[in-house]
Amino acid sequence: MSTTPISVQDQIKQLEGARKLVLSNAGYYTQVIQATLPIIGPLARVEFRRWGADFLAEAFASPAIAPSQKETFSLIVLEIIKLLLDDPNQDVMVLRSIIQTAASIYPLALRWIINNSYDTLTWERMTAIKMRILQIWDTAPSTVRICCIKFVQRVVLAQTQSIHPEPRRGDVLDISLVMIPSNHTLLDAPKLEAEATGLLDRMLSVLHDNNSDVLVIDATLNTLSILVRNRPATSNRILNTVLNFNPLKLASSPITPKTKVIVQSMEKTTRMLLMHLLRRNPQHPQSGRIQQYVDRLMRSRAEIFGDGSRKRAVAQQAEEQEAKRQRTGPALSHPQPEITPLKPGPHTLAELFTFTTNEELKQFNVSNNVPAHIAAQVSIATVARMDSQLLDRVIQGVRDRLTSLQEAQPGPINPETAPLGVEEDEDDYEPDFNPAEDTEQILNKLDSSPADESRELETSAFGGLALPPFRLPPAPMMTPGEAATAGRAAIGRLFDTMRNTVDPPVKKPKAGFNRLAGNSNDRDSWITTITRIATRAGAGLEDMSEEEVDENTKGFVPATSLADHIRERLFNYILEDFRKRIDSAVSWLSEEWYNDIIQARSASLSPSLVSVRAHYEKWALRLLDGFIPYLHSQDKVLTRFLSELPEIRPSVLLRVKALCRDPSLVNLALTSLYYLVVMRPPVRDLALDTIQDIWTEYEDARPMAAKYLQRWRPGFLEAAKQATDGNEAPVGAGGTGVVA
Repeated sequence: MSTTPISVQDQIKQLEGARKLVLSNAGYYTQVIQATLPIIGPLARVEFRRWGADFLAEAFASPAIAPSQKETFSLIVLEIIKLLLDDPNQDVMVLRSIIQTAASIYPLALRWIINNSYDTLTWERMTAIKMRILQIWDTAPSTVRICCIKFVQRVVLAQTQSIHPEPRRGDVLDISLVMIPSNHTLLDAPKLEAEATGLLDRMLSVLHDNNSDVLVIDATLNTLSILVRNRPATSNRILNTVLNFNPLKLASSPITPKTKVIVQSMEKTTRMLLMHLLRRNPQHPQSGRIQQYVDRLMRSRAEIFGDGSRKRAVAQQAEEQEAKRQRTGPALSHPQPEITPLKPGPHTLAELFTFTTNEELKQFNVSNNVPAHIAAQVSIATVARMDSQLLDRVIQGVRDRLTSLQEAQPGPINPETAPLGVEEDEDDYEPDFNPAEDTEQILNKLDSSPADESRELETSAFGGLALPPFRLPPAPMMTPGEAATAGRAAIGRLFDTMRNTVDPPVKKPKAGFNRLAGNSNDRDSWITTITRIATRAGAGLEDMSEEEVDENTKGFVPATSLADHIRERLFNYILEDFRKRIDSAVSWLSEEWYNDIIQARSASLSPSLVSVRAHYEKWALRLLDGFIPYLHSQDKVLTRFLSELPEIRPSVLLRVKALCRDPSLVNLALTSLYYLVVMRPPVRDLALDTIQDIWTEYEDARPMAAKYLQRWRPGFLEAAKQATDGNEAPVGAGGTGVVA
């Protein structure tokens, strides 16, 4: 019994099912691609070839597949792509998808050849595909040429220098000539770069020629943004070409609807490209030229496709409508309000600007009945439509009222000629024999009067027209959490300012602890300011008195303060690049040491203080623990750090002694200690004790430690030798016995 053959439509449905499977789970791409390659070959039906080409283009453009997996797939499908492109009668839709697939594969194939120079067959296939696409580029329909332009863009990206000088730290997908070694057997970087330059010129040639194919021009313009952004070496060539391109040149001929659409499309694409480049890099050297080109392009477009014709048509239509209207009555004039002077006495601001005689309107309170935004809109619309003559008349009326109020203000009183206010028929009047005050006495009294009283005297003539004084409301009280957040934000801005400060080429010597922190706007001044905020600003606030410390709170450590937050930021800042910032570390620790000394002295004078926090030793040890793991045998930063510390304590030297656990760092530890012995006599005994302990505890360090001890403590070596001869264990400085 013969089976019924499956129709093409059913097979396409099955293939669509496989496509949906890989879209839901990218792990099936390997099986599906290998299973469908025999079906979509050059001898297959056109329906299968179309589906296969679309599927491959979608697969290699999918972000769900890792680049390494795409690289493996590209080796499998190169032969099928080559066979499909070699067919001169190939379907246009198949060509479009296959060229898009080749555009995605080319960088992957180039990276494969870079890492596997023996695979000459793969590179020959990729080169043949590239040559075939470049042949199709000029003769194919516009829809295929668009895909060819995309392929050429990927070739130019892959065969030019990248913006990332270190390929391993750059983008994984950014494949460029930087990755090709100079001794590669298959790839010649200068030749590939020259080929890319030629392809770029060929792609830009459509902007020079009198080409009216808007699809090709728009496709070319849309591919240039990535080239300018990722390949700066090509930006000048591209920008010069675009700035010399005139998308409105077709507008010189009689404009048809088709021509208008073409010109508008090219103009918008060109303008969007340049505005995008200008927005991404406002500091570009050609930004001024780009802005001028965009402005000129917009003006030309407005002149050619402006709204002048539409406005003229609307004006003509309005004139025709006005001509049809027959006015039978006289024109209505605006009502003229009666402007009356104000009555004597005090007046409000509303009465000054009121001209209506309607008592109901006078009593209407706008602020209580109309929202502010609606009242503003109505007022603006009313003033805009008001007759200019009427507006000038009412403004002059307000001026006249203000003038009359000023004239009604009484003049200064002359005490010698002022009336006494006594009626003539009062016979029992007894005159006041006190002499009248002169002008100087009156001025002195006015000067000594309160400010509010004088202000009332000055504004009494205007009554309710005087505005009350404006006072800002007091700021709300901040909670401790809000205050801490604001303080940390301020400290963060301080650190940002310090990081962005450029150091001067010549540094001036510092002037000690009493120097001005902000005498210059360099990084050292900012470091000094920040360290003093951390050490001196909060000094004494962390101390606890006897009343604050009882049996239940002894040993209590308060929450992290703002000063500790600054110290933590300083610690992280120094460790980011401790070799270059060791000066900042020493300056900070010197301020901490000085602060601890001052606080200890203050605590000794104040018997109520029982808890004084010390910071110098804590942060010195943290800095040592932070950069010691990154030291190497030739490093000199440890010696410099120890030599410039304001005080060397045993805990610091214990960290140095621990370096001897690593045999490669024994020389570094002993050299640093010997520098202290020679150059810092106050800590000589402490450093020699540490060298002695190293000789005792670390047998690998004995030859070098013995050389230093032979000069400064020969008695210890003699005692150690005698103890070795007598099978006794010499005792080191730390009290540790050593068995020979």
